[in-house]
Order: sequence, then structure tokens, then C-alpha cells
Amino acid sequence: MTILWLTWKDRQNPLAGGAEVVNEELATRLAADGHSVVFIVAGFPGAAAEEQRNGFRIIRVGSRFTSYVAAWRYYREHKVQLAADLVIDECNTMPYFAGWYTGRPTVLFMHMLCRKIWFYQFPLPLAALGWLAEPVYLRLLRRAPVVAVSDSTRRDLMRHGFRADDIHVITQGIEMKPLENPETVAKYAQPTALSLGAMRAMKQTLDQIRAFEIAKKHLPDLKLVIAGDSSGSYGQRVLRAIKRSPYAADINYRGRVTPEEKIELMRRSHVFLVTSVKEGWGLIVTEAASQATPAVVYNVDGLRDSVRHGQTGLVTAANTPEALSDSMVRLLRDPERYDRLRRQAWEWSRANTFDRSYDDFLKVVSDAATSAPNLESDLSPN
Repeated sequence: MTILWLTWKDRQNPLAGGAEVVNEELATRLAADGHSVVFIVAGFPGAAAEEQRNGFRIIRVGSRFTSYVAAWRYYREHKVQLAADLVIDECNTMPYFAGWYTGRPTVLFMHMLCRKIWFYQFPLPLAALGWLAEPVYLRLLRRAPVVAVSDSTRRDLMRHGFRADDIHVITQGIEMKPLENPETVAKYAQPTALSLGAMRAMKQTLDQIRAFEIAKKHLPDLKLVIAGDSSGSYGQRVLRAIKRSPYAADINYRGRVTPEEKIELMRRSHVFLVTSVKEGWGLIVTEAASQATPAVVYNVDGLRDSVRHGQTGLVTAANTPEALSDSMVRLLRDPERYDRLRRQAWEWSRANTFDRSYDDFLKVVSDAATSAPNLESDLSPN
């Protein structure tokens, strides 16, 4: 099978995140099984126009905001070479509408819908335009088969008119190897909360700092480790908040960390904090679980999927620093409950493998390659 895959980021992109881990793990397995996979993605400063990686080909055209048009132009100029049995249109903020101009069977890959994220990540005029446009383009695409990574995304799509039978939720795998035995890893001597990931407005890292400051009044020995890219205006706000904090001496800002440092932090920290506005799944939550560290997360799409409340971690009663602090304090004050959640989180993570994810994914794309209608002939919104 020959697959053309359009998405705006590849894993080398400085803005890459969990979605890029997923699509490249799947593409690597497709290539290993003898399928031909070509990605068309956005370029970025210093990137090669084309490269081969793990058996699949990556073509970079345009930039973050121009790649959608650039991909169409590139396909038009090279459509003979890019002839495919199946097109995967990965919607990461915006779809490519690839089925319309390729005329090939198309699968939409939807990690999550943006909705209010528009207002966290973009200036107001563009945010409003994106928020208004999203339900319109979803209406135009809703007859295509969809791959999703969580029940939250599935429900979101159904609210926009997608049929339940057309939405296929695949297992969300992790590339990080789970611990062999969680009992053999020593946590830090003092209770430690971990904040890890790129500092963007939609991740709400400031809420985690505020929750730590509140929790510190109840747990005087509590420490906070923050790791991740702080470039950008929001990251600078986070750094200023750390310096202003009355507990700045107990906040350890690590900046960007290596994969090895990331694993070490996950293993040794006691609790992992995630406060995103919305996620497709929350891959990093499952990664932390694989290192026997339970998460305390906001009650939002994706995070309520990657955390089973009261079993593998805690989902807050409200999406506020106060509620986050309360959940964290109650968990860390209850050693018996903490040990139970820690082990159950680790056990669940072992079932979330990319081998299972690939099996789920391959069935969907194989069926779609032979039975999916062409989107270009199905533009009716009804």
C-alpha cells in the first residue's frame, strides 16, 4: 500500500509534540511492513527540504501557516510521483482537505479539535476566525472515516455531525519503556511535583506554579521541578513567576531536558501535574505512568481519558489551581492510596503500546484504502 500523509509538523520540528511521536511511530511500522509512506509537512528554519527517516520519506514545503497551500501546489506539480492508494489528512489545528484535490480515498487523523485553544494560542482576530471556521470545515469533512486517539475526541466529532461508526479510536501507545519493577526506583527524599513540557498558554503552566504555592502551606517540604522550553512570551511569564514566587528556592527550573533526563525526572518525582486546556489524549501522562508516577490533571478532554480518576491518578473537581493543589495534597498525604495509584498507573501504561496502536491503525487504513469514498465528489454538507 502506498500512503501519502499530510500534517504540518514532523518530529524534527521545534514545535513537535505528542502527535508527532504517534504518527512517526505508526509510519515506521508501516514502512517495516513494506508499505510506502510519504509525509508532506511544513518546513522550519534550518530544515532540509527532503529527508528519509526510518523507512519513510519526508517532504517539507512552506511554513507553519503556508504549508496548507504549499502542499496543494506541491501535489499538483508532482501528482504522478505522489500517486497513492490512500491519503491521511492529519488535522493538527487545520485539515489539508487533501481528499478534495487528490481524489484518493482519505482518512482523517484527528487528535483533538481546537475550539477554545484558538483563544490561547493565537491573537484575537485569528483566534475568532479559527473558532468560527472549525465547525464549518468539520461539516464539510464529516463523511470521511476518522482515526481518533480518545473517546473525548470521538464525542467531540459526534457533536459536529460525524457518525459514530465512522470514528475509530485507536490505542494511544508510548515509546518509553515501562519500568520492569516500580518498587526498585527511589523517589526524591522530599515530595516533588513535576511540570514537564513546552511552556505554552494552552498548557497553563502558571496554574501549576500557583497550585504549588498553595500546597506548600500544607506540605512545607514540597518541591516543584519545571522542565521544558521557555521560549516565547508565555514561557517568559513562567520564568518571571518563578522568580517572584515566595517559594522560589524550592522551584527547580531545568529548561529543556534530554530524553534521559526526562525519564529520570519522571521516575524520581512523586506526582506529575498537567493543566492543559485540552488534549487529544495526554501522551506524557501515560509516559509518566510508565515510570510509576501518577498524574494529577485538569478535568478536560484527553486528560480525563489518559487518567482514570481514583485508579491511575486524580482528575480535579474544578480546573483551578486551588483544586489542583487540593488533589495533590490529599494524594501525597495518603501513602497507602499513593502507592496503590502509582502501581495501577504503571500497570495500565504497560497495555498502551505502539504495537497495539499500529494493529488498530492498520485495520482502519487498510479498510479505507479499498472502501472509502473520494471526498472531492462528496462536498455536500448534508
